[in-house]
Amino acid sequence: MELFRNLRIRAGRSMLNGKLSKITRKPHYIGFYNIRTIGIVWDASKPEDFNPLARFSQKMTELGKQVRILGYYPGKLLPDQFIANRIITCLKRTEVDFFYRPATPEASSFIKEKLDVLIDINFSKQFTLEYVTALSQASLKVGLAGDDPASTPFDVMISARNSLGVEKYLEQVVYYLEMINSEPIKKAV
Repeated sequence: MELFRNLRIRAGRSMLNGKLSKITRKPHYIGFYNIRTIGIVWDASKPEDFNPLARFSQKMTELGKQVRILGYYPGKLLPDQFIANRIITCLKRTEVDFFYRPATPEASSFIKEKLDVLIDINFSKQFTLEYVTALSQASLKVGLAGDDPASTPFDVMISARNSLGVEKYLEQVVYYLEMINSEPIKKAV
């Protein structure tokens, strides 16, 4: 069964590479203080990670940033805390196609949205989320550095020797985003 799953993912990855070959993208970053929209792609297979994510979303909202979260839960039924939550759209296993690509209007909308920053929290490398991150039209994409940095879709990569939890990872993301071009735009008087 695992072999068949891997073949389907390999075919999905091939289709993704075909789409990516037709896209030219130039990363653009406006500085942390000028960010208005943040998208988060999240592996929701660990429901205990939801609370740190919700706190982060609340903190960013208080700073005037709109946060949109697209999660992927590999089960058929979502945990109760994911249902009727306005900050998160969570795909379940039944909402991906044969090749593990997202097959919902919400996922398509997320991919097409011109976000200022996309943060990838896909520590277990779920292909469904890799697909969304790779095709996202976000101006800047942030994620964990992998074995082959040249093959990742990320513009900013966070390197972690030890496994980070969601909370520590998000702290690191904000820390580095604040360092990059961190001067706020001053309005002319």
